[in-house]
Amino acid sequence: MPESRVNRVAVSPELLTIEWADGGASEFTSLWLRDNRPADRDAHSGQRLTDVADLPERPRLRSASAGNGAVRIEWEGEPRAAASFEISWLADHAFDRASRAPQLEVRRWLEGASLEARRHFAFIGLHEARADPRARLTWLTRLLQDGMAFMTGLPNTEGTILETVPLIGRVLGTNYGLTFDVRSVPQPQNLAYSDLGLGLHTDNPYREPVPGFQALHALIPSSEGGESLFADGFALAEHLRASAPQAFARLTATPVPFHYRSQDADLYAERPLLQLSARGQVTAVHYNSRSIAPLRLPAEETNLYYDAYRRFAQLLRDARFQLRMRLEAGMLVVFDNQRVLHGRSAFSSARYPRHLRGCYLSRDSVYSETALLRHGTLRSSP
Repeated sequence: MPESRVNRVAVSPELLTIEWADGGASEFTSLWLRDNRPADRDAHSGQRLTDVADLPERPRLRSASAGNGAVRIEWEGEPRAAASFEISWLADHAFDRASRAPQLEVRRWLEGASLEARRHFAFIGLHEARADPRARLTWLTRLLQDGMAFMTGLPNTEGTILETVPLIGRVLGTNYGLTFDVRSVPQPQNLAYSDLGLGLHTDNPYREPVPGFQALHALIPSSEGGESLFADGFALAEHLRASAPQAFARLTATPVPFHYRSQDADLYAERPLLQLSARGQVTAVHYNSRSIAPLRLPAEETNLYYDAYRRFAQLLRDARFQLRMRLEAGMLVVFDNQRVLHGRSAFSSARYPRHLRGCYLSRDSVYSETALLRHGTLRSSP
């Protein structure tokens, strides 16, 4: 925020107050300012050089003055601790004014049946994603906001997915390897590798960490059956919170055991079906009826939990909450595996072969790629 948009600064021993030109005001405590002195960060890495135990317990401000786009602070009894804070930095970090990066703004979509993938979600061609950083930034931002986005024009070769996903994030290897093939096989160890329809679910809740994003590349889409189903778990969770708050609370507070066992893996983890942040916001949905293990609950709580569990399961079966579409050959769908539930309708592989190749991406890498691209794009902006 430029200095011209600051009316004045006021200081007391405990508090710095900045009155902005738009009529608002922000407060910064003396201790917070002392903890964030620019001099206490490494000039190269930006990492903090001090620990909270190194700080005075109750530092007192002596003076504050604005000039040249910064506020200069002095503390009582610490002449060498004087610091200058850029006004734009203070505006970015003020409790009441700090703006969230666009990719952190969640846009929920509840009634998926009323949506059209090409109209309501981000699409980009592979060539454009590689050639145009701004277009890729827009696409990634929509992916993080909506939880799902699509890429078209991929060659129908098995190695294409690993050549493409570095545009999005970093591959997270599992016991399946870097990639996995979703197609029907005899005696599958996972029902995903069968012709059966699959209800809405999230993948691998039995892992630590749970895969953050999933990418699926359609190599051979089935021409009959095998349609993909998607639903916004965040929107469904908020719908449950509004319509059945006690059921919602039970699903957020009860640890659920998930277990997967095969010839080369034995994986177990416990987590609630609906996971909340410290602010009470839904941050993850973990729902996979194929891998949920027997619940460990006191008898008097079991029926109550099953009532809440059933309520959420019934929402997932409601067709109005499901976006149904057929992936086209050469199309890549990427979705947040801890938000967007996915499934498919049944198909006959003997009549209509269906082959998707998939991989998982680490959650932080997708957010990092978006943020780095945004910073780079902004730096190159006129």
